[in-house]
Amino acid sequence: MLPALVLAFIVVPIAELAVILAIGHSIGFLPTLLLVAAFSLGGAWLAKREGLSAWRRLRRALEEGRVPTAEAADGALILLAGALLLTPGFLTDVAGVLLLLPPVRAAVRRATPRLAAWRLRRAGGRRGGARTRVRVQVVDGVAYPPGSRTPGSPPAGPPGTSASWGGLELDERSPSGPPS
Repeated sequence: MLPALVLAFIVVPIAELAVILAIGHSIGFLPTLLLVAAFSLGGAWLAKREGLSAWRRLRRALEEGRVPTAEAADGALILLAGALLLTPGFLTDVAGVLLLLPPVRAAVRRATPRLAAWRLRRAGGRRGGARTRVRVQVVDGVAYPPGSRTPGSPPAGPPGTSASWGGLELDERSPSGPPS
């Protein structure tokens, strides 16, 4: 987390300032200021257009009874693009405008789960904790270790528990009865 904060609050502003100064030195102060304003206004218009389009797609998905995962992700990326466009500077404006383009958003949307999985794997190994995978086979709502029970055979798992929507419940067939 610390490298991301250093990048966001130290490296990016220094890079933005360097780019603005270089462009200002080459084309002058007023044209540089007008170029930054044009990027911001054009990006704001594009953000509004793409945001309304994403909102319409989200509503359509809900009306059709679909879970709007891609539409919600697009909305979040458009919101991020708008925040980048609000930040003064050429680099953040370019990143914001790129995020407003549908093909770029689709690529980011596809890459995000892989990036999150990679970060989780890295964080699990770095903290020194043992990573454990729990695998179960659910038959008629009762969880068993894989391979320990086939449908139709007697229960081989621990008595008294069953899985229902990820939670544990007391099994009424348990010989031990309810806990006291």
